[in-house]
Amino acid sequence: MEKPSIYIYDSARHPFRPLEEFQQVFKYRFLISQLLRRDIVTRYKRSVLGIAWTMLNPLGTMIVLSIAFSQVFKMTEGYPAYVLSGLMAWNFFSQASNASMVNLVWGEGLLKRIYMPKTSFALSAIGTGIVNVLLSLIPMIIVMVAIKVPIKLSILFLPIPIIVLAIFTLGFGLIISTFAVYFPDVAEMYQIVLTAWLYLTPIIYPEDILPSGIKLLISTLNPLYSLVKLFRIPIYYGRMPTFVEWAVPVSFALVFFIVGWMFFVYRSNDFSQKI
Repeated sequence: MEKPSIYIYDSARHPFRPLEEFQQVFKYRFLISQLLRRDIVTRYKRSVLGIAWTMLNPLGTMIVLSIAFSQVFKMTEGYPAYVLSGLMAWNFFSQASNASMVNLVWGEGLLKRIYMPKTSFALSAIGTGIVNVLLSLIPMIIVMVAIKVPIKLSILFLPIPIIVLAIFTLGFGLIISTFAVYFPDVAEMYQIVLTAWLYLTPIIYPEDILPSGIKLLISTLNPLYSLVKLFRIPIYYGRMPTFVEWAVPVSFALVFFIVGWMFFVYRSNDFSQKI
């Protein structure tokens, strides 16, 4: 008679955890898609304007900023398009990174009821951000046509900068989500950081007004400088980025993604005790 098989768990042969998390994300992709659907429905179901708010929000902000600063920065051609293109990238980063943190904390009940990859909350936040930024392209194009800023074929390459920005935002979102689990005040402090970060990134103002020393400092230490610029180049400037304009933001994105993914995964086992 054949003996029954005996399975022995060997922790020494446990797969590389960051890679295992990727496998679990693929396995639970349907659940992540449902989280994404929930985020989008929850965001708009109580809004009178619904999805249109995603388009009107950056448009309204652009109008206010244009009225306030158009004379100050009148040397910037097509200033409303300049501001709106930067705001699209900024809103994607700020909203998605903040949602990554909030979703993880508010997902305590779900995590205790069922198993799911804890990176699912950040991934659904990134997915929601991509939907929002794609919808924001509609008012962007309308504004460019209205103020006669040429729309060139380079705009077709915009999905690549969006992907680069999404990779960076995912990595950064995972880092702050981890800190928010251990230190709840991080969520409140992050709003202050975002406000300061906005003004340290050439979004409202043209980068040419910065003194050379400050510009060098910001471009070196602020990853959003190159990421927003990469996003803005095919829309506002109507050209393809140079090698350096590609290499710097892609490097930032990959470094933050790798560090954020590994940092989050190796700390995630303790989350159930902290959340």
